[in-house]
Amino acid sequence: MTGGAWSPAVFLKPWMLSCLLAFGLALVLALYTTPILRSAAIRFGIVDRPDGRLKTQSEPVPYLGGIAIYLSFLLALTATLRFDSTEVLGLLLAGAIIVILGLIDDFGVLAPGVKLAGQVIAVLTLMNASIYIKLGFLPEPVAIVLSFLWLLAITNAFNLIDIMDGLAAGVAACAALILFVVAVMNGRDTYALLLAALCGSLVGFLRYNVQPARIYMGDTGSMFIGLMLGALGMNNSYTRENLVASVAPAVILGVPVFDMLFVMYIRYRRGLPVMLGSPDHVALRVRKWRLSTRQTVAASCGVTLLLGLLAIAMMMATTRGAAAILIGIVAGSIGLAAFLKRIDMSL
Repeated sequence: MTGGAWSPAVFLKPWMLSCLLAFGLALVLALYTTPILRSAAIRFGIVDRPDGRLKTQSEPVPYLGGIAIYLSFLLALTATLRFDSTEVLGLLLAGAIIVILGLIDDFGVLAPGVKLAGQVIAVLTLMNASIYIKLGFLPEPVAIVLSFLWLLAITNAFNLIDIMDGLAAGVAACAALILFVVAVMNGRDTYALLLAALCGSLVGFLRYNVQPARIYMGDTGSMFIGLMLGALGMNNSYTRENLVASVAPAVILGVPVFDMLFVMYIRYRRGLPVMLGSPDHVALRVRKWRLSTRQTVAASCGVTLLLGLLAIAMMMATTRGAAAILIGIVAGSIGLAAFLKRIDMSL
């Protein structure tokens, strides 16, 4: 954590122009490359076909949107960032590994165990680049173990939440925006630029992914954005005022984290394998309750932004204030879980 009091003037720093350029380039590149990759996916039959159970779209929808997100992100960084730090190179290498893994999985040829092994390799690549939790009150071995579990969890959380048009990309874009604000507040210019590029690529992709989606990001995109947000959120500096704010990344990424824990709980209670697909997700239950797909996605994005603001409030509050906010979030989550559990998904 950098020292000194935070001031809004940090948003006027010269490197903010680079962040805006990275966002704009990634946005334009995503708008340009997504239709091209959609056409390629259709030509080669790389499509997601409806099955009448979990996949209820009216017709096959092409994959490869994740490649558009990755390429626009990478090319925007190439124009705005020097790849001269171990952390940046580690992020890009781990991102490339997870994109290749996701692309193979989108072809439907990966067993779950092999997929998990590939995720572990990507996570270990990040940690080999010294990207892991760095909190003074945590012994390094404990921090490394927690980092490993966190990165795997967030990678899979975004993979799980990608079950509705625009949901994963919308939530990820909002989370990237909040993490960008946190990075700017802390003077983390490199992290801010990376997050700006990621946010731009997601916003551009959303143009083609909102309902009715014309292209899906697939595992390629969902695992990539999960790994990137998990890594960039993990070391974005939160504990200047109090140690309770060390959980702020989990709050900012609360929507996919809550969905993952809720689905795991429901499937455990039903005696189902955790990794088995089933209509137990939060978004599907909210839609079954009364909201449309677009309303459900908008609500999820709104909750992500609200949680992000609460996380920033935790960062700036006293220990008692941050603890009160956290207790309120946990209590609200438990209440929401109890309500969602009562929604009948059998019909």
